[in-house]
Amino acid sequence: MEKLIITAAITGSRITRDMTPHIPITTAEIVQSAVECWEAGAAVVHIHVRDPETGLGTQSLEIFKQVVKPLQEKTNLILCLTTSGIPGRNLPTEERLAPLELKPELASFDAGSINLGPSVFINSPAFLESAAAKMKNMGVKPELEIFDLGMIVTCLRMRGEGKLAEPLHFQFVLGTPWGAPATPESLLHLHQHIPQNSTWSVIGIGKGHLPMSMMALIMGGHIRVGMEDNIYYSRGGLAKTNAQFVERIVRIAGEYGRQVAAPDEARRILNLL
Repeated sequence: MEKLIITAAITGSRITRDMTPHIPITTAEIVQSAVECWEAGAAVVHIHVRDPETGLGTQSLEIFKQVVKPLQEKTNLILCLTTSGIPGRNLPTEERLAPLELKPELASFDAGSINLGPSVFINSPAFLESAAAKMKNMGVKPELEIFDLGMIVTCLRMRGEGKLAEPLHFQFVLGTPWGAPATPESLLHLHQHIPQNSTWSVIGIGKGHLPMSMMALIMGGHIRVGMEDNIYYSRGGLAKTNAQFVERIVRIAGEYGRQVAAPDEARRILNLL
């Protein structure tokens, strides 16, 4: 079985200190948390940055630089920068795509619009066209964020039109409010519809975190963990660091007998080299 790629999603855009005192907010905290995850066994870190005044997500290129540059100097991590902004606030396209100027190896590509609780996360066809074109021009591989089956259909259409290049890399996002649930049935259904030469990873939001991780482990997929998706390490017990989540997956994968990919091994698996 292919080695396991672990991605750590460090902070996201919405989790506040009122929800957990342990969420990394400042650029220094985000960098430190990412380094800890790398040392624990993560090959990829998914990066949002925060506005120092509001504490919420921002797409400021200057703030992204304060995270990207130190991580490139201190680690050989694969950096996946967000193009989401704050889902539901629907920032302008130019602002959302600003981090691509840093030419990360991966960037998120939210493959369609979806209701997220009381708000709508808008990823219009025009936005997707712009994102795909800019990623291609900048040499950035899209990480195709899939919240429901229709988003896979969209990605396959764009592949057929030459706007997304094979092999595709899918990130299944399961357990969001009103998105596909974090169940084995959902994951198996989505997995059946992706091309055989694709790579894929899964996110389980909240309580779906560990069950979806175990499904990916045994199915040969890859796993994303971290406080962006889940702030609890156990029932009622807040995680104190992102590295805790990585360490647990490394430990379980070792018991299962599946080796964990180092960053350069992950680059080969994801066709980044």
